[in-house]
Amino acid sequence: MPNLLKRVHFIAIGGSVMHDLALHIAQKGIQVTGSDDEIYDPARGALAEAGLLPVQTGWFPEKITDELDAVILGMHARSDNPELQRAQELDIPILSYPDFIYENSRDKQRVVIAGSHGKTTITSIIVHVLSQLDRKFDYVIGAKIDALPGRVQLSDAPLIVIEGDEYLSSPIDRNPKILKYHHHVGLISGIAWDHYNVFRTEDEYVQQFDRFADASPKAGVLIYCEEDDMATVIGRKERDDVARIEYKTHPHQVRDGKSFLTTPDGEVPIKLFGAHNMQNISGALEVCKRIGVTEEQFYSAIGTFQGANMRLELVAENERTRLYKDFAHAPSKLLATTSAVKNQFPARTLVACVELHTYSSLNPEFIGQYQDTLKDADVAIVYHNPEVSQHKKLTPLTDEQLKTAFSQDDILIFTQTEELKKYLMEQKWPDKNLLMMSSGTFGGLDLVELGKKVTYSN
Repeated sequence: MPNLLKRVHFIAIGGSVMHDLALHIAQKGIQVTGSDDEIYDPARGALAEAGLLPVQTGWFPEKITDELDAVILGMHARSDNPELQRAQELDIPILSYPDFIYENSRDKQRVVIAGSHGKTTITSIIVHVLSQLDRKFDYVIGAKIDALPGRVQLSDAPLIVIEGDEYLSSPIDRNPKILKYHHHVGLISGIAWDHYNVFRTEDEYVQQFDRFADASPKAGVLIYCEEDDMATVIGRKERDDVARIEYKTHPHQVRDGKSFLTTPDGEVPIKLFGAHNMQNISGALEVCKRIGVTEEQFYSAIGTFQGANMRLELVAENERTRLYKDFAHAPSKLLATTSAVKNQFPARTLVACVELHTYSSLNPEFIGQYQDTLKDADVAIVYHNPEVSQHKKLTPLTDEQLKTAFSQDDILIFTQTEELKKYLMEQKWPDKNLLMMSSGTFGGLDLVELGKKVTYSN
C-alpha cells in the first residue's frame, strides 16, 4: 500500500464506506483503530469479525497518540470532536476518506461517477462489466455488491472507478467529495436538489456539479445525461480541451414484466428495469467505451448484472406479487423508482411506502420538493418517526403538511412501526406489488418477514 502508513485511526469508523475502508487497509497489514458514538449492522458485525469493533462507543482522546501516522475523519463526527481536537494538537495528518482514496490512486486512471441519483447503479454496472472481462481495476462504491468483497478495493491496478458524492468531505473540509478524486473521466447522471442541511439553496447545490465539470482536466472526458436539464446546461459549457459526451435512455422493450435492451445485434434480456435504469445503462456504456470496453463486450456482460443491494432489490415474489426495497429517499429517486415499478407491472396495484428519514426529507422548509413524487402509486404511504425529527432538532411534520407536500389527500401516514406493519400484514396481496423505499429501516421493520406474508397465497 502506498504512503507507507503503519498506524491509522478512524474517527467515525461505523460509516458505510469508512468501515469498509478500515477493513480493507487492515487486511493489507496496516494497524487500524477506530471510534464512533453509534455503529449499526452490517458495519458492526463486519468490524467485530475482523477484531476492529471499538470496545466502547463514544470518543476517547487518549486513543490519539503521536504513534499514529494518520487519522481518517468521517462526516459523522463534528468539528469539535475531542479525538479530532487531540489529533490537531499533536499535528497528526488528518485525511477525509476521499483524500485517502486519492492519495492511493494518484498513478491510476480515475473514473468518477457523480449525480443526485443513479450513481451507485452506474458505478456497479461498470464494475460488473470490468469483472466479467477479467480487467484489473480498483473501486469505491457506496453500496454492497454481492460479487465484491467490500465497498473499497485499492491495489496496484491501473484504473479506479469511484462513486462520487457531492456531500462534504469531512467536518473540517467543506469541499464536496467529487472534487477530491481529480477525475480523468467524469459522469453527471442528473441533478436534483438534495442535502438541504448543507446546501440551503438549489443554486448552491447545483454549483457543486458545476465545479466538478470545471475540474475536468485537459484531454479529459465529461459524460452527462442529455435528458436532465441541469446536467445538460453544465455539460454543454464550452471547453474545447474536454471531450463532452451525451447519453439518453437506452432503447428497450418491456414484455411480461421483463426488460430487453434493443441493440444493433438484437435484443439483450436484462434484470434491471425502469426508465431511470435504462439511462443508467447508457451512462455506464459510455464510460466503458472510454476505458477500452467494446459495445459487444458490454452487452455480453450486462445481462448477468443483478443490481446493487437496496436498489430495486427484490425481497420476495410469487406469480402474482412482488416486494421490492429501494434506497430511494430524495424526491427525484422516489418519482423514478415508483414509476419504474408501476410501468413494469401496469396491471398490478402498486402500494408504495416511503420512510422520511433524512434531514432534508424531515425539514418543513424542504418537504415541498416531494410534490407528486408518489403519483404513480395506487396506494401511497408515508412513514416517519417524530423522535427522529426531534433528534435532528426539527419540528415533527404534521399529517396536513405531508398531504399538502405530496399533493395527495388520500396518502396514508404512519408514525409507529407496529401500526405500519399491522396495516401491511392485513392487506390482500394477489395482483399487487409492494415497494418499500428508505435510507433507514422503517424503525426496524423486518422486510424478509413481511415478504413472506406478502407473497403467501391467500
